[in-house]
Amino acid sequence: MRARKLAIGALRGPGARWRQRRRLYLTVGVPLLLVGTLYVADLVITSGKLPRGVTAAGVPLGGLTADAAEERLREVVGPRADRPVPVTLGTEQAEVDPASIDLTLLARPTVEQAGGQPLNPITRFTSVFVTRPIDVLASVDEPALTATLEGLGARVASDPVDGSVEFVDGEPVGTDPQPGRRLDVTAAAEVFLRDWADGEPVDLPTVETPPSTTADDVETALREIATPAVSGPITVDGDKDTRAVISEQVIAAALTFRVEDGELSPELDQNLIIDALRPQLADSETERRDADIDFSVTPPVKVREQPGRRVDYDSTLSDLLTVLTSTEDREITAEYVDEEPTFTFDDINELGPVEVIGEFQTTGFSADSGRNIRRAAEQIDGIVVGPGETFSLNEATNPRDAASGYVEAGTIKNGRPSRGVGGGVSQLATTLFNAGYFAGMEDVEHHEHSYYISRYPAGREATVFGDVLDVKFRNEGPTSVQIQTVWTSSSITVRVVGIKRYEVSSSQSSRSRPTSPNTVRIPAGEACTPSSGGPGFTITDTRTLREITTGRTRTESHTVVYDPIPRVVCGG
Repeated sequence: MRARKLAIGALRGPGARWRQRRRLYLTVGVPLLLVGTLYVADLVITSGKLPRGVTAAGVPLGGLTADAAEERLREVVGPRADRPVPVTLGTEQAEVDPASIDLTLLARPTVEQAGGQPLNPITRFTSVFVTRPIDVLASVDEPALTATLEGLGARVASDPVDGSVEFVDGEPVGTDPQPGRRLDVTAAAEVFLRDWADGEPVDLPTVETPPSTTADDVETALREIATPAVSGPITVDGDKDTRAVISEQVIAAALTFRVEDGELSPELDQNLIIDALRPQLADSETERRDADIDFSVTPPVKVREQPGRRVDYDSTLSDLLTVLTSTEDREITAEYVDEEPTFTFDDINELGPVEVIGEFQTTGFSADSGRNIRRAAEQIDGIVVGPGETFSLNEATNPRDAASGYVEAGTIKNGRPSRGVGGGVSQLATTLFNAGYFAGMEDVEHHEHSYYISRYPAGREATVFGDVLDVKFRNEGPTSVQIQTVWTSSSITVRVVGIKRYEVSSSQSSRSRPTSPNTVRIPAGEACTPSSGGPGFTITDTRTLREITTGRTRTESHTVVYDPIPRVVCGG
């Protein structure tokens, strides 16, 4: 067998081997030589040009020289740097003005990103079938771009909404939390610079801002607090067999939820609860009363003090939230506090008798003015001003109109006689002011006439007008006082009745700084009352108050400047 194999090998010889190598060369070598030749030729042909498949903003640049690629970019992409760039922010659409951010195409640096021709044969081969995008480079005013994006972001920004529990028709309703949204300005700037040249709207990235609460928090608040809270009324047991009810409707109105440490915390409007309970428990309370004067009887008498007992609502309702979350034991026991009087019957007796402590009278008025004075006097007669309270003439008599019983009467306007509904009430104002003055009341507000009227004490008179000018005084004493009026066809008297605290006296300075009147001429045919006028002047009134119980004395001074009364000449 071995001899036969040697014989076959001998038959092949050198010629056979040469033919075998030739076939191998033709099969492998020639194609390799052809590929190599093509590779070298391709290198030569593409020398100085961009690699195949390179694109920028969708513009094919592969196979172009750098200069040609730069020119192509300027032709196609350059105009996009001069037109508004459309952008989207979620569902919102907007535009960015390139000029406002100084957007400039950097064509040459963009082209240079492509690099040189690849030497790797595989890479050169695959570039025929695939594209290689490169970014379009641009310069921009970064602060201006940031400011522009922040402005756009403000249009779409929304704060997160925490979950809540509300009551609708007395039933608890939960609202799940909603995330907020804002523009990611830093990422948006990067995306804008990357995509502005594509010619398509640039989708700017937004991010969600989570709320503090979750849907589970809402469900917990509903289940554990809101639903049991309105499952039934709450009763409050008070003294003297009184019982109050906090209804489900009141509970629903008073109960709210706020976000605290990422959870829904209940809050009660205690004032609403108290407003509902107070009238129901009023009979269980005793009002504290200091010793005072009873003006409901004639003559007025002093009345003893009375200790008080009232519901301590803060203490009573301190555990109300715990009771609200229970569906079984829904009862509360009212807690009370005792209040002792601060001014006793012995104290009031030491002050002296009940008497007229201030009185003043003015006279001289026309019939129509007298009607208005009488009407205002009726409205204030009998009013009691308690300790610390302030009396207002306007509050007691306004509106002073025909519907309230007032008539047209004489007034003074710009120094001349005129007429108006309610005219003459200033005489009551002056009379009341002086009665309070001598009663030792604190002067809160009063206004003198612009012109001096001779029937009133200079520097110690008052006027009223609508809701603008008023006469107010405050009772600073420990006991009440009463205003009493006496009207006759020729006079009005105002008295302040109470317990006298001060001996009051008044003094006036001499009249100083006189001013001369001007002359007003009324054309013939117009209504006119001639007047010789009068000078203006300045005067100071000083009130001296000597406290009866201590002998301490104090003074109060008030300076008034009166305008001159114009001379009125009738008939031109």
